[in-house]
Amino acid sequence: MDLRVFATTFGLVFLAELGDKTQLATLSLAASSGQRWLVFAAAALALVLSSLLAVLLGEFLRSRVDPVWIQRSAAALFLILGTVMLVSSLRGPPPT
Repeated sequence: MDLRVFATTFGLVFLAELGDKTQLATLSLAASSGQRWLVFAAAALALVLSSLLAVLLGEFLRSRVDPVWIQRSAAALFLILGTVMLVSSLRGPPPT
C-alpha cells in the first residue's frame, strides 16, 4: 500500500469536507433527530458510496484518457467554478 497516496487522499478529502454544506446538514440532522449514531452511519455510508462512484469514474477515465488531460480538465473546471462563484459574490444577492 502506498501510504503517500493514502495520506494525500485522506487529507484532501478531510479538509475539503470541513464546514461544507454536507457537514452542516449532518450536524443539523444529528441535533434535531437525537439519533447521532444512526445519522453518523447514514452520512458515512453516503460518503463512502459517493467516493466509490468517484473512484470508479476516475479509473474508467484513467484507462481511456491521458492523466495529464484529466488534471488539466479538473484545474480548468476549478478555475471556472471559482470565477463564477467570485463574480456571483461580487454582484451580491439577487433582488427580491
